Amino acid sequence: MNVMGIIFANDGAIGGLTDKRTTASVPFGGRYRQVDFHLSNMTAAGIRHIGIISRHNYQSLMHHIGSGEEWGLELGEGGLEFLTPYAMSTTDNYRGKLETLYSAMDFLEFGPQDDYVVMTGSAILCNLDMRRLVDAHIASGKDITVVTKAGIANGVKQLDLAIKLDDKGQITDIAVDYAAPAGYLASMDVFVLSKAWLITQVKECIAHNLYHMDRDLVLGLWQKKAVSINVYQFDGVAMYNESVEDYFRNSLALIDQDVRHDMFNGYHPIYTKVRDRVPSYYGEACEIDNCIVADGCMLDGAAKNSVLFRQVTISEGAEVENCVIMNDSVVGEGAQIKYVILDKDVTVRPGAVLIGTPKNPIVIKRGEIV
Repeated sequence: MNVMGIIFANDGAIGGLTDKRTTASVPFGGRYRQVDFHLSNMTAAGIRHIGIISRHNYQSLMHHIGSGEEWGLELGEGGLEFLTPYAMSTTDNYRGKLETLYSAMDFLEFGPQDDYVVMTGSAILCNLDMRRLVDAHIASGKDITVVTKAGIANGVKQLDLAIKLDDKGQITDIAVDYAAPAGYLASMDVFVLSKAWLITQVKECIAHNLYHMDRDLVLGLWQKKAVSINVYQFDGVAMYNESVEDYFRNSLALIDQDVRHDMFNGYHPIYTKVRDRVPSYYGEACEIDNCIVADGCMLDGAAKNSVLFRQVTISEGAEVENCVIMNDSVVGEGAQIKYVILDKDVTVRPGAVLIGTPKNPIVIKRGEIV
């Protein structure tokens, strides 16, 4: 199977968590980054020619991925490549994925052995069997395959791309940036196409001042009856981290063992950068209930229903409930925090009180002292 992969690293924004990092490099699940899911999905399917397209704030992402060794990749031509088309562009304006692909045309056209392209964003996480996906695309004989998820559309959440099927599985409607009602399928921002067809369509769209992947390539060509679309329905757990509320809810959902198993050990393991730390320390008076705890933590206080990343410190008398606390953050003595996201290297002063809500969790940015 000759397939190349493309990951859009700056796909969306998650409030203050993406002020200084890409969506792909947002920490998730105690020790992972969001890009780990996409890299693991691709490499498990034997995809070894992967380009990661970043527009800005990609230093953290590059540091995390390094040479790609953890995913069995090789950094350089023919393996893993970081593509930063806007670093040399005369404009900082971003008008859509098609323009980004056009800027990265050298990567697309390199390697004549690649017959197909799998493209994915960074905001939607899942454990996806991409080998089966590509096989389904080839068997369909269609121009493009769109991976979708049922049960996401609810008439409130705005979807980048929504598709409705009839009883025979035929597409009856496609909508973009639409709060689709229940019954529509939500795109998971994963597409499979032939490389030759993609290159042709990107050049044609740019020549006609069209830049939007969902609106101009998928919806536009479908309305003109100029494209055939295969809809691949994914039946596993899919986490749409498209807002702070989404990220917070999905992070805490990992506490459920079944959800966690589906995400990290479904079709294949999810790999990440290896960072060995000492085991976590549990003090005599600590109370840790229903939490995900990474290595290197110092736990002398109480934590409930929370996700604790590496080297988190919860001091004596501190109370943590329904929180996501990232690497090297410290909760001081007697502090109380509920419904809070602490980014990396945050210090909560002794006795401080921070209380958010499930729909509006408090986000403390990296390195702040509160």
